[in-house]
Amino acid sequence: MVTETPAPPPITRITLRRSAIAAVVAGLLGVVILVPLGQLGYALFGCVGLGLGLLNSALVVTSVERFSDTRPSKVRFSGSVLLRLGAITVLAFGLVLLFRPAGVAVFGGLAVFQLLAVATSMLPLIKEIRQR
Repeated sequence: MVTETPAPPPITRITLRRSAIAAVVAGLLGVVILVPLGQLGYALFGCVGLGLGLLNSALVVTSVERFSDTRPSKVRFSGSVLLRLGAITVLAFGLVLLFRPAGVAVFGGLAVFQLLAVATSMLPLIKEIRQR
């Protein structure tokens, strides 16, 4: 008898929207804190990093929806993932090199977005687990 492993919950537009709202709040908070300290560049590039993280998540949702609808090959899907992540990485490194030292905040924004995305994805799962 073959038992199936339960599939993880799908990435949804609702999760993306929650992540976007959290990113906007984090960006505004960063601007409110950093601008009075005279660190406008860090605030700006932190927001750019948050935006790149949001763009990546939106592209992930689109890619997963397309993959589930059309069932392309895993090689093609993997290639699109690598291309997307490579492009975002090259863009982030380019900004860091062009706008030193404040450009390093792009990586901070990307990291903060990933933390926010994980947190906003986990909240509904925690609620579901508690209900069981």
